[in-house]
Amino acid sequence: MTTTDSATSSFVPVSFNPADFASIEPLGQWLIDRPLQTADDLRQWLADLSAMLCAIYEYRSRVNIEYSCHTDVPEKEQAYMYFVEHVQPKLAPLMFKLQQRYVQSAARAGLEADPSFKQLGREWDADVSIFREANVPLQTELSKLNSEYDKLCGAMLVEFDGKTQTLQQMGRYLEEPDRAVREQAWRLIADRRLADRDKGDEIFDRMIALRHQIALNAGFDDFRGYVWKSMQRFDYTPGDCAAFADAIEKVVMPLSEELAVSRQAAMKLEKLRPWDTAVDPRNRPALKPFDPEKVPDFVEKTRLIFHRVDPKLGQQFAKLQFERNLDLDSRKGKRPGGYQASLELSKEPFIFMNSAGVQRDVETMLHEGGHAFHYLAAVAEQPLIYFRHSPLEFAEVASMSMELLGGPHLDLFYTDKQDHQRALRTHLEGIVKFFLWMATIDQFQHWLYANPQHTRAQRTAHWLSLMQRFGGKHIDWTGCEAARESLWQRQLHLYHVPFYYVEYGIAQLGALQVWQNYRKDPRKALSQLLNAFALGGSRPLPELFKAAGIRFDFTAATIMPLMNAIGEELAKLPE
Repeated sequence: MTTTDSATSSFVPVSFNPADFASIEPLGQWLIDRPLQTADDLRQWLADLSAMLCAIYEYRSRVNIEYSCHTDVPEKEQAYMYFVEHVQPKLAPLMFKLQQRYVQSAARAGLEADPSFKQLGREWDADVSIFREANVPLQTELSKLNSEYDKLCGAMLVEFDGKTQTLQQMGRYLEEPDRAVREQAWRLIADRRLADRDKGDEIFDRMIALRHQIALNAGFDDFRGYVWKSMQRFDYTPGDCAAFADAIEKVVMPLSEELAVSRQAAMKLEKLRPWDTAVDPRNRPALKPFDPEKVPDFVEKTRLIFHRVDPKLGQQFAKLQFERNLDLDSRKGKRPGGYQASLELSKEPFIFMNSAGVQRDVETMLHEGGHAFHYLAAVAEQPLIYFRHSPLEFAEVASMSMELLGGPHLDLFYTDKQDHQRALRTHLEGIVKFFLWMATIDQFQHWLYANPQHTRAQRTAHWLSLMQRFGGKHIDWTGCEAARESLWQRQLHLYHVPFYYVEYGIAQLGALQVWQNYRKDPRKALSQLLNAFALGGSRPLPELFKAAGIRFDFTAATIMPLMNAIGEELAKLPE
């Protein structure tokens, strides 16, 4: 643990305005010009820079949160876009010079005996090596295109059941026992997405071109090479991702096919259609863990789940309730999806999601709660901002572990034992499906950026080949081909954070290992996990996994026993 705390730095004046680069630049320049002769000089320099970045990044998080919650409010959009267009582009070259000052400092060697600073040096060496001034305006254009995509999705509304609903709210109808209702809802969702298919393609075409140019500017042959370095993926390769996909096809597909056959038989259908995959196979009413109009009840029951897992976690979640660091309902103008944002100056997490009263909402809340606990543990032990955030591959272990550890306590949402068992089964089956979808998205991205000059027709053809490879043979898409062709457009990660998806797969394997450890020794497993949380990003990825008592490995040797464990658990749970 580092000993110098950003919070003790008096470097940032009270008048500092992170929304105005004219306020940021003098502080940054002061740091660039400051003499750095000793390790202590450099240590204080890093603390002062951390204090400045905490203020800037908290502001950035807040304007992003406000815009996410209200994409249809011009003032919110203007504040967000001003930062994107007028502050962020100037901040990037300034940050490059600051990182460069550190990596070129002779005093650096005096700090890097500490593994935290050694990890920082490794990361900043990578950042400095790929920075190009010419890429700053291109990255600004990408941020603006992300905003276009968000507005496109935020405006997707349909009229159904006598009211105007978001596509997230429509998800509940896909679990209705009445097959005609499900089909009507599914087709309405699909048609609404297809209405903006060309716009989605147009935005994505522009993104592909910009990202390829960014890679070329930085000296890479393609964007994948650039991303591997920019995302600081030191511990695995694109080849490992291809092998991971192969292992999923070999190990996970058979279990998925078995589940599909069982579903088809239970539903007494000749063929499964796209609207038959989320409903209860025994035709029971959809699981309704909470009333979407009563979000406070949803929040309180989630707090009680966390309290059962560990009273300290329950207390931390209660603080989020009290401070209103939650925005959970789905409504017009709200960006889709869910996330946890870190408020670096306040040292608080914020949770954003779109709830609709379905079981997936409960899983999402547990998931984002895991991120929040991870951040709180890290920020308590890591005073400098650089060491608070782990690589995404481990950050998602935190969130996915909480989904699994919270499962036994879903009786708080379901007083009926059968409903509780259905919820557990739904979650485990969802994990199986997820691995296949993850492999589809990940391998799609590898192809996209290895072939940046592809046409839309080629893109569609490759997408369909992956859907065939990982999508199973038991879903009949006859008459719904257009919807299947453009299904990838619903995946926000493809637009916002390219190549950020395989992390979920790696992390899910980690979380399943935590789950297995927890079933054997709950106290030890949770202690190891929370201790790993506290390390933040101060250690390399394999060390974080080791600290949590799990293996950083995503070969068939690791996947097979975990799929066997899921299969055994599903066998205990009635359909």
